[in-house]
Amino acid sequence: MSNLRRQITVWGILFLPVLLLCVISCGGSDIDTPREVVIKLFGAMERNDRPGVEYLLDIPSLMDNTDEDYSLQTEKPRRWHNPDDLLDDMVSDGKTKSRWFAHQRIIGRTEIRTDSALVEVSFINKTTDTQYYNKFGLHLVEGRWKIYSFKTLSEL
Repeated sequence: MSNLRRQITVWGILFLPVLLLCVISCGGSDIDTPREVVIKLFGAMERNDRPGVEYLLDIPSLMDNTDEDYSLQTEKPRRWHNPDDLLDDMVSDGKTKSRWFAHQRIIGRTEIRTDSALVEVSFINKTTDTQYYNKFGLHLVEGRWKIYSFKTLSEL
């Protein structure tokens, strides 16, 4: 009996660090980083995955933006009358998807401030070498990051 106890104790001592390592490595957060959300948005747009796009966006906040047209840099911003119009614009032959995917997309630095974040996204016209510099705004909604703004900051 004493020998059996010793074997159990030895196996327990050897197994405990392995178990602890598994718990630490698997115990990380399942929440995507703001950068990962932006990357997933472009992937969902490319696949025309409308539910995937919708999952990543804070649609009410995007619809509240009436000051500028984030995808076309036009003088007269387009207005979204319902979520379906906005989502149609982000997939298939939508103007935003067409405009963004006509350019090279580069995802840069991320700034996280407690419950909000900014992710740098540049769109580069390969023909004219014009760069459209943006910071996508994200905030935490029900424990996950959602995009609420695509504000264009400047043309370089």
